[in-house]
Amino acid sequence: MMTEFWDRLVGQNPYLQKHVSYLLASFAHWTGETLVEAEIAPAEQARRLFYAPFVVLSHNSAADPILNYANCQALDLFELTWEELIVLPSRKTAEFKERQERKRLLATVSKQGYIDDYCGIRISKSGRRFLIEGATVWNLLDADGAFCGQAATFRQWKLLD
Repeated sequence: MMTEFWDRLVGQNPYLQKHVSYLLASFAHWTGETLVEAEIAPAEQARRLFYAPFVVLSHNSAADPILNYANCQALDLFELTWEELIVLPSRKTAEFKERQERKRLLATVSKQGYIDDYCGIRISKSGRRFLIEGATVWNLLDADGAFCGQAATFRQWKLLD
């Protein structure tokens, strides 16, 4: 079932594989690490990132950034469909009272390029709250090295409700 979803998603969205290449290259640029094996074909990298057992999501560089990528683990955790994800302002992944802290975090990442020790509370579509721990948040760079958004990945979260 999920393989069919992936095939449909990639078939409808040629942007996806290119965006994943930005996610992976930018992560390696800032951290010196990889999220998936670098020596495999780009299409396979995109597929493996989508099905990875950790969360990866990103937003664009708009003044009020909109989410533009989430892997399967992130879609499940935030209780979103792809269609809901790509129209959601990323600020709405945090409760109102947490948004100022989130804004400070993203400003720090903008200046430094990345951080690798973020902890914070996020909220799913249904209102389920969870604490993320040890997140890496980084600036996305396009093929020309220009800023094009920000991304996050994390392996640890704890439900709060």
